[in-house]
Amino acid sequence: MHYNNNAALVKRELLISLIKLMLEDRLEEGIDKIPYEMTRDPDYQPIRCCVHHDREILKSRLLARLGFSVEQYVDDGTPLSVYAREALARERISAPILTVLDEACNACVKTQFMVTNACQGCLARPCMMNCPKKAVTIVDGHAVIDKDKCVNCGICQQVCPYHAIIKIPVPCEEACPVGAISKDANGKERIDYEKCIFCGNCMRECPFGAMMDKSQIIDVLAAKKRGKKLAALFAPAVAGQFKASLGKLVAALEKAGFDAVYEVALGADITAEKEAHEFAERMERGEPFMTTSCCPAYVEAVRKHLPALKPRVSDTRTPMHYTAEIATKEKPDHLRVFIGPCLAKRKEGIDDSLVDYVLSVEEIGALFVAMGIDVAEMEEKPLAQEALAGGRSFAWSGGVSSAVQAYLPSHIPFKPEAIDGLTKESFKVLKSWSEGKNTGNLLEVMACMGGCVAGPSTITNPKVATMQLRKIAESSKPVNPGAANAEVRTAAAAAPIGAV
Repeated sequence: MHYNNNAALVKRELLISLIKLMLEDRLEEGIDKIPYEMTRDPDYQPIRCCVHHDREILKSRLLARLGFSVEQYVDDGTPLSVYAREALARERISAPILTVLDEACNACVKTQFMVTNACQGCLARPCMMNCPKKAVTIVDGHAVIDKDKCVNCGICQQVCPYHAIIKIPVPCEEACPVGAISKDANGKERIDYEKCIFCGNCMRECPFGAMMDKSQIIDVLAAKKRGKKLAALFAPAVAGQFKASLGKLVAALEKAGFDAVYEVALGADITAEKEAHEFAERMERGEPFMTTSCCPAYVEAVRKHLPALKPRVSDTRTPMHYTAEIATKEKPDHLRVFIGPCLAKRKEGIDDSLVDYVLSVEEIGALFVAMGIDVAEMEEKPLAQEALAGGRSFAWSGGVSSAVQAYLPSHIPFKPEAIDGLTKESFKVLKSWSEGKNTGNLLEVMACMGGCVAGPSTITNPKVATMQLRKIAESSKPVNPGAANAEVRTAAAAAPIGAV
């Protein structure tokens, strides 16, 4: 689904309202009024049966924005202020990082095919002739599908010369590449977290916004109010979300309350160099190929669904981890807050002891709006340390491979290929590689089509974001394997923290 839609706008409006209340120290006092304030316009058009039902849905959305699993919520009349008090008192968000809003879920009908009035009742009748279950018949010169016989193979749609047969999907189920979403006895969608890889496809594609991530913005703002110092670690993809330079983004983050700001592209430079060394060693040992490891959704997919690929996944840690190492050494008294467009990073943040919180681009954008910060109007703030072009290229598909190649010795054969988005089809390719049918020796895998710039929490057109990032990368220092990234490498290697 397009990044700009009404479901996304409603969720952002809720974020802005919550943040404003937090900044004014009125969260408990004002949170219960939000559903009424958003629906009191006399021209308001209910999405569901009535305005009262819409308010209940907004209430459940606010629970997710407070960081709670809505599935555990029981509508017993408890005001939102009680949950707000609990959110303010906790230290960390607990897993899972996704939640399903029953009230918002449309309980979509099972995926099916339907004949439209474009059907011409043609003589060829390929829909009827090619149906393996004889589910298609012609009635009064018009094709009809018997739903009791139909197995949703889609052959009728494929062979119709008039494109008169359409597929009516269940968007979240259709988008999930691993079959982790299915209906319960009441027709509502449920996520099987034993299968889920946290790619965020369901969250992006649900037209009713029934799949939501559990926000951590309240936790970050509460920590700041308690006097904690915050270090922002912003992913390369974040720079493309705001039409401004890196210097302006740094200034905006500092104005928003962050006491230190780190570009995660610094960690990406470290990842690229370490992966290049690891790749060279693996090739010299005679291994057939290696895959990248910077996408946590892909790593989760291997762990849960493609165990045969595990020996081929790079052991190198992610840019988030290496940047957190740098921040830990330089600012040990700061809480480290990763900012990115990715859902899976929330899961990685929970698992990484060096990362305290993970905020989405959507959350940081709402924070800017709530505080009246226009990134484009900020004065340039120089970065304490500049990342290289390679690290800043991690945000788009193909960028990781290019960054790794820049560190490779010329005698190492390099045949990169890429999985641009985890889908049911791309899983077939991954399975083929796991069976030894690889067609290259480095496989870059991105869960989101186009790369991190198209993550499920983005707020800018991915194409526009990519153009912005490419300009930044093109104006950056190129990789010099001998010395260009020496300071970054020294900072990361001087006193290793955690497993690498």
